[in-house]
Amino acid sequence: MLNLILIVVLIALLTIGLVFLIDRFLPQKIKPVLVIAFGLLSIFLGYKIYQSINAPIEFNKIRKERFSQVIAKLKDIRDSQEAYKTVNGRYAGDFNSLIQFIDTGSYTITSQKDSSFMRFDKTYQIELQQDTIIIDTLGQVKVKDSLFGADNRYKTMMDVPFAQNGEKFEMKAAIIDKSGYKAPVFEAKVKKNVVLYDQPKDLLDRENSHQSVEEVNGTEIKVGSLTDVSTNGNWPPIYDRKNN
Repeated sequence: MLNLILIVVLIALLTIGLVFLIDRFLPQKIKPVLVIAFGLLSIFLGYKIYQSINAPIEFNKIRKERFSQVIAKLKDIRDSQEAYKTVNGRYAGDFNSLIQFIDTGSYTITSQKDSSFMRFDKTYQIELQQDTIIIDTLGQVKVKDSLFGADNRYKTMMDVPFAQNGEKFEMKAAIIDKSGYKAPVFEAKVKKNVVLYDQPKDLLDRENSHQSVEEVNGTEIKVGSLTDVSTNGNWPPIYDRKNN
């Protein structure tokens, strides 16, 4: 916006200055040349104004499209990691292990119901009701079928959409201590610069400095955390809507 204001002011000053020079000081034969030059300058400055107005609009459109696809992959990574943890008690530390698990892993399906029985209590010399939970194993279901069905997109979930040089998501897993409890955690992320590599530097710098509940804050798009027990992403709710 500041650039736009400066350009408008500059055009106004140049217009006033050139009109004054043409009318007051320059010979008649030079006026046509200056009129042409002024016309070309006006076209150039008009184009700059258009760019100043249109560039942020186009940037926002590109950002939303690319971020939507990046976040969709991060959600697949999160779903896969949560399934891995359900079966293995921890998160996968690399994509090869995670993909192999999806190819071969299975969930055990169980059901549970409350029940009770009578037990003789030697202390009171009477029978007392004991509550219990009965767990039945119903069978198994493949992880791939549960998460992805017939879709094989999980095999390329490490690839960052729109990356110029084939960059991959950075993913790590760890065990952290939280109030004496050993908790498994993971984090997957990519820098915004990788996704928006071809965008104007000033707009990209502004994007990297966002601190707002309506934006993807910081310099990265990520899911999970290596310092907190969380599988949340750092994107706003707009990217969780069905049409994104």
